[in-house]
Amino acid sequence: MDKIAVLSDIHGNLTALEAVLEDIERRDIQTILCLGDLIGKGPNSKKALELIREKCEVVLLGNWDDFIRKPIDSPEIVWQQNQLDEEDMAYLGSLPFHYDFYMSGKYVRLFHASAKSVYHRVFPMGASIEELQDMFANTEWIVPQEDGAAPDVVGYGDIHAALIQPIYPQRMLFNAGSVGNSLDMRGATYCILHGVYQSKEAAPFSIELVRLPYDIEKELLIAKEMGLPGLEAYELELRECRYRGRPKSE
Repeated sequence: MDKIAVLSDIHGNLTALEAVLEDIERRDIQTILCLGDLIGKGPNSKKALELIREKCEVVLLGNWDDFIRKPIDSPEIVWQQNQLDEEDMAYLGSLPFHYDFYMSGKYVRLFHASAKSVYHRVFPMGASIEELQDMFANTEWIVPQEDGAAPDVVGYGDIHAALIQPIYPQRMLFNAGSVGNSLDMRGATYCILHGVYQSKEAAPFSIELVRLPYDIEKELLIAKEMGLPGLEAYELELRECRYRGRPKSE
């Protein structure tokens, strides 16, 4: 049986990423896939990008990876852009939208946010049945391995909240959570797929969610020393899992 680690939403948090990679090595996992959002929010976008590029077999495009390459009038975004050089930007611009493969007879599709766009956000806990079923659709961004083939299993990131959910009929949706900016539970989150990689033959298949503690205070000290803009919001997200965009009245 093979084990595949699926990471998402590192967001420049090198402390969390290094902890996750150490855990993956300890479990003797050889294949790592990344669902995007390598950069932004945290202080070490460049180092996180370089490490993901070195360690991951497949890296997909996230919304931050896309808009970081565009002119944006924001001190926080400009600070992040200044951490990256031309080669980094070119690499982010080359990332594919999705990755399809077979595992234990299941047709698996991975992308960052949804089949519609890296900017189309889907929260399964509040989404309609139609919206959830659309996660399995072949859109203009998708090139299936076989004409018209639809996935049995879809994995994504983006919402920073891990889950595994059955979708009618006989499908499975999972979210890998966030390595560097978890907003459902403190610490780093990633997932492991268990099965026979690149096999169309039916065999045991399972998905494991991993919650991993790391030194959050060390990461925040690094951010402070590097002069990260928006440090207070970063602290709120890492310590309390409270999204910076949430209304204060909540």
